[in-house]
Amino acid sequence: MALDNATDFSMSRQAMKAELLDAETELKLAYAWRDERDEKALHRLITAYMRLAISMAAKFKRYGAPMNDLIQEAGLGLMKAADKFDPDRGVRFSTYAVWWIKASIQDYVMRNWSMVRTGSTSAQKSLFFNMRRVQARLEREAATDGLDLDRHQLHQMIATEIGVPLRDVEMMEGRLSGSDFSLNAVQSADEDGREWIDALEDDREQAAEAVENSHDTEQLREWLLTAMNALNDRERFIVRERKLREPARTLESLGGELGLSKERVRQLEAAAFAKMRKNLEAQSREVQHFIA
Repeated sequence: MALDNATDFSMSRQAMKAELLDAETELKLAYAWRDERDEKALHRLITAYMRLAISMAAKFKRYGAPMNDLIQEAGLGLMKAADKFDPDRGVRFSTYAVWWIKASIQDYVMRNWSMVRTGSTSAQKSLFFNMRRVQARLEREAATDGLDLDRHQLHQMIATEIGVPLRDVEMMEGRLSGSDFSLNAVQSADEDGREWIDALEDDREQAAEAVENSHDTEQLREWLLTAMNALNDRERFIVRERKLREPARTLESLGGELGLSKERVRQLEAAAFAKMRKNLEAQSREVQHFIA
């Protein structure tokens, strides 16, 4: 049965005309597809149970997806079921196919519910499709018992009932409470109303911050150059090769070039850093004294 060009009405009409398979015929078709890859057997098997797929698709119309799309997803689930069905297990194909059809439709609904990924785990799917029903039942039971539940209590009871963390319930409540809106939509009906995107905080570096950061970077560069110039030639060479070169030279390679032991190079490096630290601290105190 073609699933891409027909309307939901025509597909439903064709499905209702399809044959009803008895258990023996269904088994023969399943074996023919599994063992011989008989496409005619597969087509006959899928066509016979397309009415089941359409019936299940209709149960998800309330989520706002086009019925034609739901039927196509149900058909895909039916085909997956036929491809994975093992007739040796003694289970009717319709019983096995129900799970695959439902899973395919649910995945489609959740993918298209929002631009924000709603959830993918089995627990999140259960929450998405059962939260409103469970919430309505809990509210009815509370009203019968004369209880007044606040939002937190209700969410906690839903989490316990469905077996998911409280934070998942709170997140799903937000996702189900409304659909997505464009950031380019205006905030009011006024002609000069701002778009919602204008209300987002600009996290880019502001002009004042850019000037301040540039000044600080230049000041630090001058301090480092002054501290480096306070070293002798050998110390500057070691610091440059160890910290300003990529990749850094090893103590052993510097020792071989300078005719020194690795330990002696390490001592000279430590002494050079100590000199630079002392010089930088002195410059910092001078700046703080000037500002004060």
